[in-house]
Amino acid sequence: MKNYLFVLFIFLISFGSKGQENTEQPSDSVQRKLNSLTQQLETYQRLLRQNKIQRSQDSLARIDLLKRIQLLQESDKFSQASLREQIREIEIRDSVRNAAQKSKILKLRETTKGFSVAPNGDSLFTIYTKLGPIMAEERAANVSEKIDLLIRDDYFHSDSLYTEEHEGTVDIMYQNLIVTSVSDWDALWFETESKESLANDYKDKIASYVLEERNRSTVRNIASRFGLVFLIIGIAVLIIYFLNRLFTGIQGWLVMNKKKYFTGIRLGNYEFLPPTRQLDVVVRGVGFLKWGFFALVLYFSLPIIFGLFPFTKHWAETLLGWILSPAQDILLSFWNYLPNAFTIAVIYVITKYLVRFLKFISHEIEAGHLKITGFHEDWAMPTYNIVKFLIYAFMFVVIFPYLPGSDSDIFKGVSVFLGILFSLGSSSAIANAVAGLVITYMRPFRLGDRVKVGEVSGQVVEKTLLVTRIRTTKNEDITVPNASILTGHTVNYTSSSKELGLILHTSVTIGYDVPWRKVHELLIEAAVATDGVNISKEPFVLQTSLDDWYVAYQLNAYTDLPEQMPRIYSELHSNIQDKFNEADIEIMSPHYRAVRDGNPSTIPKST
Repeated sequence: MKNYLFVLFIFLISFGSKGQENTEQPSDSVQRKLNSLTQQLETYQRLLRQNKIQRSQDSLARIDLLKRIQLLQESDKFSQASLREQIREIEIRDSVRNAAQKSKILKLRETTKGFSVAPNGDSLFTIYTKLGPIMAEERAANVSEKIDLLIRDDYFHSDSLYTEEHEGTVDIMYQNLIVTSVSDWDALWFETESKESLANDYKDKIASYVLEERNRSTVRNIASRFGLVFLIIGIAVLIIYFLNRLFTGIQGWLVMNKKKYFTGIRLGNYEFLPPTRQLDVVVRGVGFLKWGFFALVLYFSLPIIFGLFPFTKHWAETLLGWILSPAQDILLSFWNYLPNAFTIAVIYVITKYLVRFLKFISHEIEAGHLKITGFHEDWAMPTYNIVKFLIYAFMFVVIFPYLPGSDSDIFKGVSVFLGILFSLGSSSAIANAVAGLVITYMRPFRLGDRVKVGEVSGQVVEKTLLVTRIRTTKNEDITVPNASILTGHTVNYTSSSKELGLILHTSVTIGYDVPWRKVHELLIEAAVATDGVNISKEPFVLQTSLDDWYVAYQLNAYTDLPEQMPRIYSELHSNIQDKFNEADIEIMSPHYRAVRDGNPSTIPKST
């Protein structure tokens, strides 16, 4: 029964410690919780009284047993042993109960937050439990305010503090003022024998602190503190003076040796900082550093000065807290983040060397040293780039939870916003990227091939994931989106030129009065005479139509130099004209009709 009461006690304390974390205005639900807590408090107090009654009964029973032992005669040793055994059982129950209480209190101390009674920032003692409806934090604040009142009381004396029992608590009194109250709950936290002894301990600490603070406020102490203030100011001025001379000397030394130490900063052929600009940046940096040290000297002097007086001591702690607290938080955050940073470093190193290995394999495939059936050499580097992107993307996904702030709502909101922005603004880019992947593995052309995409003809000079660049015969670089290439048709003049030969073809129209065999002969001679035509494969002529006024002849000649198509065509046309002029045959292209009533022929005279 006693252990059960103690478990209820522990539960009520933990419930009260959780309740103190909520400092918002009480709503209806909070009010209901407070009412329930009050009822539980009353129940616990009733059970605690019952526990005291049980302990009193045990004590009376033990006294009664001792008297009975004394009354027994020496002959009745068996009855004496039985009575002594009963006393030992009572003592064992008491010791077990006390040990269980101490063990549970020790465990509760590890999780329950205490609030210090700290007037002027000096902690006297800590309060862990509430008293009635007053939470521990509010109790500590009230006691601190009342101690401040005692410090300002000119008639205070240590004998003026006394303790007084009142309705289950021991109150520390000063005249008619209750400084604080100590309950059985408070005594349990500090393993004292009773709340009376704990109250006397609190009283002695309060009396000593009040007397010490009042002694600090004497005229002599105040005068000495002002002397220390002037001393600190003087020391700060001297430090600033010597710092100013030090940094001024450094700046002068830099100017004197500028030719030796300042030669400018270059990035390749670009001069990022000329020598004079570099000197100016360094001198300004030294100046900023000097003023930074001045600010630190002044900033740390003020807390020292404020700390000399009790009424400004909290200002000193506030000033130091503005720097020390963020610095402590940064250092602790950095220290706590080291395991995650080490994990990220390991993941990055593994990913880096995996990518290097894949790059080596890709170069071997591209160079033809490593053969993979069904895998073309020109696929090596595009595939490497795709796999590298996927590996780094996977690496980012893996290390994302280890990044600082990755679980914060702001980080998540920014990530979602960027994702939506990327989705809405990159639809065409994604289409071109997908088309670039398809083109890579379709292999409609390679770098250096001469192609015709839509109305654009030229040599492929660059292939990327999003666009393809084609250089025309006029040295015009035309950028074609990969999506347009995928949805249109592409003519590749180079792909089969080495094996089968590219057939260049051109048409002429000759009148019916010229024998067709003669026309064939002249066209083939023109083709053979053209530089760039592959004469190992015989040119041929096709008669494509028989029109009203002429016959259409098509000359076909092979070449393995598709990149020189414009020049070969130009030379071929020149040779056709020369051959037909030498044979006195007019080329009737386009429709041409002349009345031969003395009009001259269209054949040019020989020059």
